[in-house]
Amino acid sequence: MEEVVINVSARHVHLSSEHVEKLFGKGYKLTPLRELMQPGEFAAKETVMIVGPKGILQNVRILGPVRKKTQVEISKTDGFTLGIEPLVRDSGNHEGTSGCIIVGPMGGIRIESGVIAAMRHIHIPTWFAEKNGIKDKSFLKVLVEGERRVIFDKVLARVSPNFVLEMHIDTDEANASGVKSGSKGFIIIE
Repeated sequence: MEEVVINVSARHVHLSSEHVEKLFGKGYKLTPLRELMQPGEFAAKETVMIVGPKGILQNVRILGPVRKKTQVEISKTDGFTLGIEPLVRDSGNHEGTSGCIIVGPMGGIRIESGVIAAMRHIHIPTWFAEKNGIKDKSFLKVLVEGERRVIFDKVLARVSPNFVLEMHIDTDEANASGVKSGSKGFIIIE
């Protein structure tokens, strides 16, 4: 078994450059607040409000850099608050997903799709994948020891030479399993 750090991915938004400008003003650039574990990715200082048919989520963090398409990542519990059923999807797979309204200091936008509950996944550097026979988009199992010992099944492997080894779960999964950011898991290599 190979050890992997697990981080909890709380609700957040990835914005396209067009939507950054609509929400924050023409020519606006996101302000890095802190670096994330994956190279080049950061939590931005900026936050937005997410509006659904039944409720609102305030101060939702934007993650940078900008992306080609805007995506809102929430937990299933957040979905109850908003009145939206977020489908569990890999990042970028918006087919059949709900939309929402995103509000910033300079205006709001409506996205027709792109609200997801992110599929649990592991960022895997190519060298690690090759060493352990792991293919991109395959599914793995990860054991987490502790008071609420659990095996996460169907953990999506995302392989790239640019990645650092790191697993992401959402807040619902973290709360149910007692996992906190920085916890260790063990990839079960079968």
